[in-house]
Order: sequence, then C-alpha cells, then structure tokens
Amino acid sequence: MKRFLCLLLLTSGLALVTHGQTSKPELFSRIDAQKKVYEDIALKIWDYAEVGYRETRSSALLQQQLKSEGFSVQTGVAAIPTAFIATYGSGSPIIGILAEFDALPGVSQEAVPEKKERAGSAAGHACGHHLFGAASIQAAIAVKDWMKTTGQKGTVRLYGTPAEEGGAGKVYMVRDGLFKDVDVVLHWHAGDRNQITMASSLANKSGKFRFYGVASHAAGSPERGRSALDAVEAMDHMVNMMREHVPDSTRIHYVITRGGEAPNVVPAFAEVYYYVRSPSREIVQDVWDRVEKAATGAAMGTGTTMKVEITGGVYELLINDVLGRAMHANLTAAGGVNYTPEEREFALKIGRTVYGKAPAPETAALIAPYVPNQPREGGGGSTDVGDVSWAVPTVGVRTATWAPGTPAHSWQAVACGGTTLGLKGMNVAAKTIAGTAVDLFTKPDLIAKAKAEFKQKRGEEFKYAALLGDRPPALNYRD
Repeated sequence: MKRFLCLLLLTSGLALVTHGQTSKPELFSRIDAQKKVYEDIALKIWDYAEVGYRETRSSALLQQQLKSEGFSVQTGVAAIPTAFIATYGSGSPIIGILAEFDALPGVSQEAVPEKKERAGSAAGHACGHHLFGAASIQAAIAVKDWMKTTGQKGTVRLYGTPAEEGGAGKVYMVRDGLFKDVDVVLHWHAGDRNQITMASSLANKSGKFRFYGVASHAAGSPERGRSALDAVEAMDHMVNMMREHVPDSTRIHYVITRGGEAPNVVPAFAEVYYYVRSPSREIVQDVWDRVEKAATGAAMGTGTTMKVEITGGVYELLINDVLGRAMHANLTAAGGVNYTPEEREFALKIGRTVYGKAPAPETAALIAPYVPNQPREGGGGSTDVGDVSWAVPTVGVRTATWAPGTPAHSWQAVACGGTTLGLKGMNVAAKTIAGTAVDLFTKPDLIAKAKAEFKQKRGEEFKYAALLGDRPPALNYRD
C-alpha cells in the first residue's frame, strides 16, 4: 500500500519525500507548467486597467478561473461589488492569500521602454496589481492541487481585495470580520528586487474637503461672492505652515481636484483631496485632526461652509519574523529573475529613463539578504494590508517584476508590467507563496510560533478600530 501511494504521488507531479513533506522542485515545476494560463490573465487585467472599486472585468476574470478550478466563490463581500472570497477545502488550518487588481489613474502607458500613452486608456497598472492578482490565484490553485493530491486537510482561502490604491478595500473586509478565523495570511507585491517585506509601512488617512461658497461676477459684483477656492487655498496655506510642527516622519500630500470653472466667476464649489501618513497610526490621527481644524478655520475665514468625507485609512504593517524567515526560505528556493538578452536591453532602456545610467539588470536575479524587523524612518508607502496584519499573522514578499531601479507609480512600472519582465517576477511570487503555504499546512509548530509572536507584538490590550470609522465603502472615491 505504501509503495502504491508513493508511486501515485510521484506520477502526479507533486511528489512527497519520505518524511511527508512536499518536494519544492516538484511544486515549482507544476507552477511553471501552468504559467501561461496566469500570464494571459495578468495581461488581460493589465489591458483592462480598471481603477479602484471599478474593477468589474478584472474581478470577474479571477473569479472565473478560481471557480473552474473547484473553488467556491462568495461575491460582493463587505458591501463591495468587486470584492470576493474563494475557498477550497475545510477545517483547520486556514491559510489566506491576498489578491489585488486595481490600477492607478493618470499613468496610461504602452509596454515599451519610452513614454508612450496607450490609446483609449487613462489608467495603468503602475503598482503591478494585475500581476499581484494573477500570481495569487495561481499560488492558491497550486496549493489546492497539492491538497487534493496528498489528501492534506485544511482550507486555502483567496481574498479578492479591490481598491488598495487609496480605497482601503481590505479595511472594510477586516472590519466585517472576514479574517477572524484565518490562521495566517500571505501576500506579495510587485517591485524591482526580490525581498521579504520586513519593514513596516506608513499608516495613512485620506479624505476630501469640500467647500461651498457663493458664485458671483468676479469683476462686476465680487463683494457678493464667497470663494470656495479661497477656502481651499487658505486651508492649504495653513497646512503647509503646519509641516514645521509635526514629527519629521510625517507625510502630508494634497491635490486640488476642483478649483472652479472660469476666472471671472467666483467659485461656488472647490475640493481638495488630502493624505496624511506616518509610521504610527496615532500620529496620523493627531495630525489629521489638526488638518480638519485648518479646514474649519479656512471656511470661517472665507465665509464658506465645509464638509469632509473620509475616503480611506490604513494601519501600519505588523511584521512577523517567524513567518518572514519561512517565506525567505521559499523565495530562496524559487530563485530570482533571469533576463534574456532582449529583456536585459529593455531593462537597460527603462533604467536610463530613470537615472541616465541604468542599474545593473543582473540584480533582478539576486535574493536580498533576510533582515528581520527593519526600521522604517518616514519613507515608504502605505497599504491596507496593514489592517489585515493586525487581525491575523501576515507576511509578504516583493519580487523583481520591474527593471532594477524602477520606481512604483511610474510609467516605467506600467511598461515593465506589460512584458515578460513582469511575468517572470510574477512566477517567482507564485512559487514563494505556494511553497510557504505548503510549509504552514505541514508544520503546525510554524503556525503556533507565528501566532505567539503576533500576540506578543500586538499586545493583550489591542482592540481594532478602523481609521476610516464606520462609513460604508467609498465606492465613488475615484469620481
């Protein structure tokens, strides 16, 4: 019977070694064999380039593939039409995998190494979320196949999470308790190197300040007008002066999204869109409260009225060293990204547009050393994965989907993500996540140690409260 079982597993392409653990080369070979399917999915989502909460086709495409592979799919979770949960298996452990798929507005770009706007599109995948979603479902399906072949008990759960870029989709899912029974969550992100994410992110709160004034002829009867644009500019001036009096690590960004229609009409409506960031969510909340007071003062001083809509708010990442080490071992086993001569030339051209002298493309093949608990001193971005990481032990990896040195949210990132550079990095991510998931299924002590670290770092007194409060999902935040 044992000989028959070993023969069955070997011929399935997902062999087990004598100690009952998965052979990672066999698991990775299966991922390689199926990669064309997921590359096509990624490129379709790259072409769709749908922004937050409007990712209808992107979400449907990922769901369709998961359903075809035997996952049960629950759609429209957390009152978000494009959010979903796909599940295979039953019982414990429950391993969650995150998938993103939203694009960014204003970065339309062809898959070429010079700036060239893509006809018919005003958005682009400048943060690589088309790769993110495709690789995550590829990993989940590979784990499902392994579970089916080996008889492994437990559950793999794929979370389709919309609107990471400022829409805080995962926050609503955390707030609704959709992660409360999960043991560990795995995620990844596009990048210009291969590295386990062991530095925290910045907490972030965002919102739109809307000012309402009185229109009038700017020359004939200006005394009858009350300028909403004056209110926006007064607010911005006060906030800019405030920058001197906030912690050095604080980041404040804004754009005036509405400023009036014509110079000779006193603007009756104006709007400004703000972000506040810091390594600490407590500092974010304190600074945000001061920004709101500046807005109130600006309205009072200009004779206008003001309303604020909180559109987003995310925690900083809670790092888990136990999970980081486990994922680093799988990233090392998966290996980096090796370019063909043509891909190398593409990477050099991209690099020259950023630096003049391009970084060495060969660094895409390297695995960055594991450095636990890296400090975060003000720099970096924000992510709604932060809220997930305070609900359940969480770990993530970045892989080289972009030419080395490519900044996120750039046309260069869009270009790389539409080529084989991005697809190769996506493949590394799928292997790393699948390998880590298998380790978690087969090593109960790994989950136990990760949970112990999580509880110690989070603290016994922790109670979750979303920075965006109890508002419903901001489904129109891109309007």
